[in-house]
Amino acid sequence: MKLLFRPLSMLISVLGGVLAGALFKRLWRGATGDDEAPEATSPDHSTKEVLVAALLHGAIFGVVKAAVDRAGAKSFRRMTGKNLDN
Repeated sequence: MKLLFRPLSMLISVLGGVLAGALFKRLWRGATGDDEAPEATSPDHSTKEVLVAALLHGAIFGVVKAAVDRAGAKSFRRMTGKNLDN
């Protein structure tokens, strides 16, 4: 069963990454009015702005990844009656 879960988990993770990227972009646009977050090497943005963007980006991706992984593990347990770590 775990062998079947792995490809599905990878697909769901990719979709979670797309969702996290869209959520970050929307939040960044709402907070700053800019369509794109600054790159770390951008001379047009302050260090503070670059670090805030990186912090927000990482936090969103971390939460979405945890939520997707958790939902996948719970679904696997519900469908099979087994934990992924067993």
